[in-house]
Amino acid sequence: MDQPRIVSREEWTRERKAHLAKEKEFTRLRDQLSAQRRELPWVKVDTTYVFDTPKGKQTLADLFDGRSQLIVYHFMLGPDDTEGCPGCSFLVDHVDGANLHLAHHDVTFVAVSRAPLAKLKAYKKRMGWHFPWVSSGNTTFNYDYNVSFTQEDVAKGAATYNYEKLDEAIDDLPGISVFYKDANGDIFHTYSSYARGGDILIGAYNYLDLTPKGRNESSTMDWVRRHDRYDTP
Repeated sequence: MDQPRIVSREEWTRERKAHLAKEKEFTRLRDQLSAQRRELPWVKVDTTYVFDTPKGKQTLADLFDGRSQLIVYHFMLGPDDTEGCPGCSFLVDHVDGANLHLAHHDVTFVAVSRAPLAKLKAYKKRMGWHFPWVSSGNTTFNYDYNVSFTQEDVAKGAATYNYEKLDEAIDDLPGISVFYKDANGDIFHTYSSYARGGDILIGAYNYLDLTPKGRNESSTMDWVRRHDRYDTP
């Protein structure tokens, strides 16, 4: 970290207030962007997806759990993986506290992965999480929402991630998808975000962004470990 300028309290206050004006502008722009997000068109979901869950077989409609809005986190844990992705694990470490409040504001959160349910249960227990986590391994759900890819699709240029052609052969990547269910029971896909679109859900990053060293990364999340794998001094 480069040594910053050392100034008087008066000069520090002047510069802080100038930066505050930019922060307020950013807040207003973020509010506008969020409003525009809510105005995006929807797509009706016609496919009947059936997931393996701790409650047995459940459809996408069932996952709403009586609410009208559903946030799906596409967690990278495939059938052949021995443990969850460190970055996905970092993100969902932030879920349980928020989820208590979401459930009282007409929003259900659920994580979805292709791994078998038994593997999801074991990793969830290890990490101490409480949010719902279901398996899409017997469905096309992950592929339809562009977070899982076959080698054939990648090879022929038919795989896309973050709305761009995917050139790398990879089984799974992270993402967030949002759905709405109306009074008639019809389900609509309203939003999906990928790659760094998930940053907004990571509270630890917001803390780090306030500090002198910031995120202190050479590449995104290169310092992150599963929360039970940090070295103890």
